Amino acid sequence: MARPVAPAARTHRQAVRVEKVDAATFDDEVLASPVPVVVDFWAPWCKPCEAIEPHLRALAEEWGERARLVRVNVDDEPGLSSRYGVLSLPTVILFAGGEAKATVYGAQPRARFEREFTPHL
Repeated sequence: MARPVAPAARTHRQAVRVEKVDAATFDDEVLASPVPVVVDFWAPWCKPCEAIEPHLRALAEEWGERARLVRVNVDDEPGLSSRYGVLSLPTVILFAGGEAKATVYGAQPRARFEREFTPHL
């Protein structure tokens, strides 16, 4: 009789949960957050936004509970875009203590996001 085989160990990490925020939730979810929050201002039609998403997700996974990653669709939330001076996409802003601490504009390599944001974690 064959012995039962233990399930294979999982070798992949769990995907990072990225929340969508809007004008109604921004203050509570971002400004009042006890941990730094990286806000990705994006649009569905923005190809450079798609290009940086894997970088942001990888960093969020690496940072774990030290930071959160959220997204704001600029087409749906023009008021938030205006409030934070988002004039081009992608624009990624790290908020800590209720204030914008670092901003990265455009499609940049992962190292650039890491260099700008890690000191604020």
